Amino acid sequence: MSRVHAHLLPLLLTVIFALMVDIAAIAHGVTPIESTIEVPGPLGPLQGTLLAARPDAPVVLVVPGSGPTDRDGNNPLGVKAAPYRLLAEELGRRGISSVRIDKRGMFGSARAVSDANSVTIGDYAADLRTWVTGIRAQTGARCVWVLGHSEGGLVALAAAQETGICGLVLISSPGRRLGEVLREQLRSNPANASILDEALDAIAGLEAGKSVDVTKLNPALLPLFQPAVQSFMRDAMTYDPAKLISLYQGPALILHGRRDLQTTVTDAERLKAANSHAELMLLDNVNHVLKEVTSDDRAVNFATYGDAALPLAPSVPEAIAEFIARRTNAR
Repeated sequence: MSRVHAHLLPLLLTVIFALMVDIAAIAHGVTPIESTIEVPGPLGPLQGTLLAARPDAPVVLVVPGSGPTDRDGNNPLGVKAAPYRLLAEELGRRGISSVRIDKRGMFGSARAVSDANSVTIGDYAADLRTWVTGIRAQTGARCVWVLGHSEGGLVALAAAQETGICGLVLISSPGRRLGEVLREQLRSNPANASILDEALDAIAGLEAGKSVDVTKLNPALLPLFQPAVQSFMRDAMTYDPAKLISLYQGPALILHGRRDLQTTVTDAERLKAANSHAELMLLDNVNHVLKEVTSDDRAVNFATYGDAALPLAPSVPEAIAEFIARRTNAR
């Protein structure tokens, strides 16, 4: 095979696959239908959005990332890129159903607990198991694919032994403990130089199980170390994602964008090293909110966080759809 043909083959296969799934969708008369879906929470219902491609479609549960991130992937701290909504729509076009959810105590799941900050990774993992059971009962799916983004990847790993899970898709997920990831994030931004020592001391205190006295911190650090979330952070810091994935025996896809400024390729590679059966895909020019970025400029990268009109990087839904189709057919 010539060099030109060898380079064209992967592209042709991708195009052929895309045509196959779109033709299958047309053959089934697929117009994804969106509806609200609920499962029981501790004090009230947990709520999400079901985008149903067709009755027999694979179903992906999208587990949101850190902080007050809603089912669409937005949060009131300035993220308006809607990556989860856009991903659900792209998967729906490829004949894959999805459920994207609000975390307990937040947004549509606000009544599930009285205090959204009084939670642990274990609580979120328990909710994930409830979602898997509920989705199977309400859709008829034999099992559910669990897609965790960022911190959602840690939650997915914490619940990964659930028998109703078809497999895992981990996107921009940490491969190291939270304290290590936070240190790298803070050090990577030169603007943090004047507050870095304070921040590193606070992280060390939380890792040691202590509370951080915010009255002694630079005000710029208060959003990260506010007292209301310190208990959650102390709990999250005890989890080692690499250890969790080493215990998981099912199908797993690790996706990571090379333009991600929040977690790094190192995280993805550490996850892969801990589980030789997992598949690793590093995506060029993809950032943390799954948008395409070709610039090294941090400001350009972060500008995509506020732009829901900007489409997803095409490589993201393509990789997920191909993985699910291949693994589903292998069953």
